[in-house]
Amino acid sequence: MLTFLYTTWDPSTGIHLGPITLHYYSLMFILAFGLGYAIMSKIFKIDNVNQKYLEPLFTWTLVGTILGARLGHVIFYQPELFKEDFWSVFLPIRTKPEFEFTGFSGLASHGATIALIFTTLYYSYKIIKKNPFWVYDRIGIVVALGGAFVRIGNFFNSEIIGKPAPANSPFAVLFPQQSTEYGDIVPRYPTQLFEAAGYFLLFILLWVLYRYTNKKYQQGWLFGLFFIILWAVRFFVEFLKEPQGDEFIQFAGLNTGQVLSIPFMLAGFVIMWYSKNNKITEEENGKPE
Repeated sequence: MLTFLYTTWDPSTGIHLGPITLHYYSLMFILAFGLGYAIMSKIFKIDNVNQKYLEPLFTWTLVGTILGARLGHVIFYQPELFKEDFWSVFLPIRTKPEFEFTGFSGLASHGATIALIFTTLYYSYKIIKKNPFWVYDRIGIVVALGGAFVRIGNFFNSEIIGKPAPANSPFAVLFPQQSTEYGDIVPRYPTQLFEAAGYFLLFILLWVLYRYTNKKYQQGWLFGLFFIILWAVRFFVEFLKEPQGDEFIQFAGLNTGQVLSIPFMLAGFVIMWYSKNNKITEEENGKPE
């Protein structure tokens, strides 16, 4: 019988650059947006879309992701912060029990998704003037990759960890730096990496379908598929996760993350069905200037 010795994950806080420390979580965010920008630039070239539309897309995506993710976390998991420490909801600080610069911590992907839907609607109608599903199809590709990097950042931070795992499991990891909110320091499932792997594979799938098939001309099809798979990954990994704060929403034994994922998956099926009547030609795809 094989015997596995669990891995201990105890990384440094970040990369020290003199008096400044670049935290790994922040680095993952920078990589996510940097690679996302490069990939979207490539996509715009493939689609013959003027690069001038790239900068505002990047700006609105950045604002929507950070603000939406932060509000989503507070609304779904820590609503008491609105009363106890209001400014910490919107700013990368904590004012109680004392002032401290914390960076943006406590981010929820459900909130980011909702915010991105609205910021992309504005971008689609007011800036690039294309069908929103054309934009959603392409933004889903980079969001899948970005989600993988964010979960790797969570792994560096020893947060969003899994439930206790048998010490002889090949997946067991000990997180000495984990928060006390998770209880005893025991070997756990590295659910951050499970999610990251799922999102990375989704990115590859979407890129291949976009690059080598005609599905990019069926507006909404790629985005619907993105919704179904991304939230399915989240749904099933949640079975191995520790609760993220107080679970205010529960139903039929499902936790908050799972309950919130179900509407997004259903929406994905509806969007894919809708896309059958939302096709464009290759000539219509570009935006000549």
